[in-house]
Amino acid sequence: MDRVAGAGLQVANTLKAFIETEALPGTGLDAAGFWPAYAGLLAVYAPRNAVLLQLRDALQARIDDWHRAHRGKTHDAAAYTGFLREIGYIQPEPPPFSVGTENVDAEIARIAGPRLVVPVEQCPLCPECRQRALG
Repeated sequence: MDRVAGAGLQVANTLKAFIETEALPGTGLDAAGFWPAYAGLLAVYAPRNAVLLQLRDALQARIDDWHRAHRGKTHDAAAYTGFLREIGYIQPEPPPFSVGTENVDAEIARIAGPRLVVPVEQCPLCPECRQRALG
């Protein structure tokens, strides 16, 4: 895949073209400002993301080990749930909280209903959505 360098990043040409010709127009942002800002976000959040990915891999390895150790045995839901809690996969229930709509896009604040965001190529619910998005 061909890449282009800019703002300290190596970006696939196809991604760069998409961002600059389809995603940015009409947003009030331009490429000259977008790429350095994006690089800044990556600098801030990529290290934390790397830690979270390592945690995910460690949890998955423990879960895989548990299933290998219990292969062929009758499923014990209570034991499995206890194991998942023990390794931190299931977290304790948080205290009650509320969410307000201050500083939220008007579209989100005014329109009631759940929002499900999935990659269009993985949307199990809506083949016509994929068709519209992919052309």
